[in-house]
Amino acid sequence: MAMTINGPFAVKILTTFIREELAKAGFSKGIVGLSGGLDSSVCAFLAAKALGPKNVLGLIMPYGRKFSADMDDARDVARILKIRSHVVDIAPMVDAYFAAHPSDDRVRIGNKMARERMSVLYDFSAQEKALILGTSNKTELLIGYGTVHGDMACAVNPLGDLYKTQVRQLAAELGVPEKIRTKLPTAGLWAGQTDEGELGMTYVEIDQILYALVDDRESRAEVIARGFKKEKVDRILARIKASEFKRQMPPIAKIASRTVGHDFLYPYDWDKVRP
Repeated sequence: MAMTINGPFAVKILTTFIREELAKAGFSKGIVGLSGGLDSSVCAFLAAKALGPKNVLGLIMPYGRKFSADMDDARDVARILKIRSHVVDIAPMVDAYFAAHPSDDRVRIGNKMARERMSVLYDFSAQEKALILGTSNKTELLIGYGTVHGDMACAVNPLGDLYKTQVRQLAAELGVPEKIRTKLPTAGLWAGQTDEGELGMTYVEIDQILYALVDDRESRAEVIARGFKKEKVDRILARIKASEFKRQMPPIAKIASRTVGHDFLYPYDWDKVRP
């Protein structure tokens, strides 16, 4: 399976994408939620290269004093890139909500944290007149490993067609610090949480199965014949199917002759509705 990327070519494509997509919307500045992890660091490196350091803001949004090492890594990225950064502690907002609506469900709490961070990002987006750059990679999008209106929300996403293992390759090309490239991926939902621990598979395994199913368009039987365990292939397929709603805009019931998302597709139809 050809999962190796052409680093310089990918950097050129993605920096051009960031610059052009922001310009289409009338923006020249971008915001990245810096977690200290691989994806947000790669996104910040791409943004600084595409827009110039002075046009990129890194928002660091810890939950209290937890994950202090990740905060340090996020600060290091901002320092290396010479981009502006700002720290917003989301603990007061999250704790206030669960004080009124108690829960010991770690997933619910984690989702609330993700959405609180996105709320902060969108407020700064308005303040800075800048667009939010998404950090969800192709692996996460395909298996639904993300929070709707949380970490999956953004204005443009430069990483969405790169598997996690390809993002790691791109990180090396961009010069992302090795300690970030090699750290265990985590969504920062609770102490000790790791993506691979929660998913029950390594990203290498997940990406190989996904690439065979999606990019090579192989059947379940063909992927299993490659030597992948049936249980793991079925688990990935189940995740893809169950998370389809996360990859779609909310469907709109069609009543009128021209409907947003159906027949009216700005900017292509714009001239047809103007006098």
